[in-house]
Amino acid sequence: MNSFICFDLEGPLSPQDNAYELMKLFPNGDKVFEVLSRYDDLLTLEKREDYEPGDTLMLIIPFLIGHHISESDLINLAREASLTNGALKLISDLQLNRWKVFCITTAYQQYALHLTNKLDIYAHNVASTPLPLDKLHLTLSEPELALLQQVEKDILTMMPITDDARIKQDLDSFFRERLPATNLGRAIQEIKPVGGQRKLDALNQFTQKNDQPLSNWVVVGDSITDFKMLQAVDDAGGLAIAFNANQYALPHATIGLASKSIYNLSRVLKVWQKTKRQGVEKLVRKEEQHGGSEDNGYFHWLSGRKDLSDVIQIHQRMRKLVREDAAKLG
Repeated sequence: MNSFICFDLEGPLSPQDNAYELMKLFPNGDKVFEVLSRYDDLLTLEKREDYEPGDTLMLIIPFLIGHHISESDLINLAREASLTNGALKLISDLQLNRWKVFCITTAYQQYALHLTNKLDIYAHNVASTPLPLDKLHLTLSEPELALLQQVEKDILTMMPITDDARIKQDLDSFFRERLPATNLGRAIQEIKPVGGQRKLDALNQFTQKNDQPLSNWVVVGDSITDFKMLQAVDDAGGLAIAFNANQYALPHATIGLASKSIYNLSRVLKVWQKTKRQGVEKLVRKEEQHGGSEDNGYFHWLSGRKDLSDVIQIHQRMRKLVREDAAKLG
């Protein structure tokens, strides 16, 4: 009988952040992205209607177009992207041991499909964000380009990121009023990044196609875009794993693993195949007593745990070590 596992791409399987790396292709793009990422966090935390965590990938599109970033740039980044230590071996072992492997990611489709192909994950088992970037270039007019250039200058004055009220006010004005009045803005509104509820929707589609309830699934995530998916699987009695996660993901997971290598999950997944959640809890609580070794294997049982402060510190340290610049993002 097959077992079922679904990974987030960025973090669990690759240390890079696709959108962040794309923005680095033009001057000060990394700084613009960090402000937009904070704006994304603010909108998510206020639970704005029709806004999902991960919609940063919609917010950056005008700036990618303004700097002539193309779909070929997306593919080139995927070619150069590294994999998380142990990811290739873990996926290979799982597929040899009757696991069906899936990936749900906010990353743009061109990037996601190229990178998951490196891991031998079938394309029909991948959900990602479609982006007709080259077609969107055709909608940009000179007045719109001038607007983008001015907004970009304004965003750069928001660094370092200390004034959430100003970020919220100025970017609300741009994204809710000025940009939607343009042809480019109207075109961008059709892009729906696969994050938050849309990740859970994609997971539910996979469960229905495979006739497997959430209680039979393992999911692995690390950030705010994953929390609904993690929470749903944990609530259903499945196994939700937070890997080198941040404070937005950890409270919603069943277990946590902070480690340089994701291959440390292999023992947990073998136990899950045999004894499901009960056996995993026994193993993880035992590992938690021993603690990790150097930079590997810090396990924690999270389901029902109220105080996560010590766990968050360990994951923050490992996240920074493994993901470098991307670790700053929500």
